[in-house]
Amino acid sequence: MPKALDGIRVLDLTQYEAGPSSTQMLAWLGADVIKIEPPTGEPGRTALSDTRGEDAWFFMLLNSCKKGVTLNLKSPRGKAMFEDLVRHSDVVVENMAPGVMERLGLGYEHLKGLNPRIIHASVKGFGSGGPYSDYKSFEWIAQAMAGAMSMTGLPDGPPTKAIGGLADTGAGLHTAIGILAAIIQRQATGMGQQIEVAQQEAVVNLLRIHLRETYVSGKPAPRQGNRSAAAAPSNIYRCSPGGPNDYVFIHCATVEMWTSLTKIVGRPELGADPRYEDRRDRVAFIDEIDAMIEDWTARRPKHEVLSILAAAGVPCGAVLDSAEVLSDPHLRQRGFITDLEHPRRGVYPMPGNPVQLSDSPTEMVRSPLLGEHNAEVYGKLLSLGQAELETLRRDGVI
Repeated sequence: MPKALDGIRVLDLTQYEAGPSSTQMLAWLGADVIKIEPPTGEPGRTALSDTRGEDAWFFMLLNSCKKGVTLNLKSPRGKAMFEDLVRHSDVVVENMAPGVMERLGLGYEHLKGLNPRIIHASVKGFGSGGPYSDYKSFEWIAQAMAGAMSMTGLPDGPPTKAIGGLADTGAGLHTAIGILAAIIQRQATGMGQQIEVAQQEAVVNLLRIHLRETYVSGKPAPRQGNRSAAAAPSNIYRCSPGGPNDYVFIHCATVEMWTSLTKIVGRPELGADPRYEDRRDRVAFIDEIDAMIEDWTARRPKHEVLSILAAAGVPCGAVLDSAEVLSDPHLRQRGFITDLEHPRRGVYPMPGNPVQLSDSPTEMVRSPLLGEHNAEVYGKLLSLGQAELETLRRDGVI
């Protein structure tokens, strides 16, 4: 069955996480994504590897379902080959430092002249047009500049980074959304366009509901730790046997959830007490409530607590560690975690596409080796034979 993005060819000039997460989503949805790396490989391929000279798990987790070629864009022949690829493609995605594409002579205006239908997507730290435009960024920089760190951590502790790729994968997914919109608009106009996503703005978008504290008080939103200032119970609770991740998170949003919880922990009278009926009013009793719940959870393993509360309609999540996530029976049964085989790394569990389309299922394929598809891509799109490829390799073009 054809995939959702069959026929869409993407030239992927991205590196590290922000850009690759965008093109990975397009590949999962069926686009023909060609990852173009310098002959030495993109920095994320080996620089972050636990084993010198081997593809990093970091790289493998972000580049599944793509084809891989090498190309030296700084060489005249390499630049010309890229221009030929642009003529045969739909999308170019890059997250290079500000100004790099223009210095290479491959900015959007030039690419548009080669192919008016080309969609050019850039992922930047701060975007163009503002005083921060030339600043470089990584995940933690964007989190700091978007307000995420100021709201993360314990109330009496320092600002804290949030694990989860808010800036990198967050910006990447926003970029994928923009690309999909541009593809649809091109069906009406026949023309491509330029897309820009800034990491700082993507993070602000992801945390925007947490700006409401400033609207209410006119002051910065405080750090709350795991508790909520507007609801109780909403916290993590220790479970048996007391290991570093033996916790559950419980959040009661409705009266029914609260009533069910009080019965389970042996305090049904609180479920009928009007002082505790509204989750906002319960914040006044938060220490009492948290102690009551943890007295019950601390005597049970987290998965038992999860099973009991979830069955009763009480929102509860066991704090799974990374090993538990990769072996989680629910994620395995849904096919989200699958086993792939890498020619050098062997068999490994791979998280898949969280977007499931009924008529366009994702078929997971491992990340490409460096230059693995040079012959296939350059042979098919540029009509280059083996002898020409050998010459390009000898000259350092590929």
